[in-house]
Amino acid sequence: MAIPDYQTLMLPVLRVAQEGEVRVPSVADVIADGFGLSDAEREEMLPSGKQRDLPPERSLILM
Repeated sequence: MAIPDYQTLMLPVLRVAQEGEVRVPSVADVIADGFGLSDAEREEMLPSGKQRDLPPERSLILM
């Protein structure tokens, strides 16, 4: 499965945020688990090769 796009990630991120305070890396893990992403998919790099496609910070940006 490919890394979900912004719109697809929004609802799961909001659901996690609704539960209360949570650490950013935990959000990324919960979202990745929810989409059934493999370890390899979680480590996928952007085309630039300088950053993971699903970094914990991406979850924070979405919030």
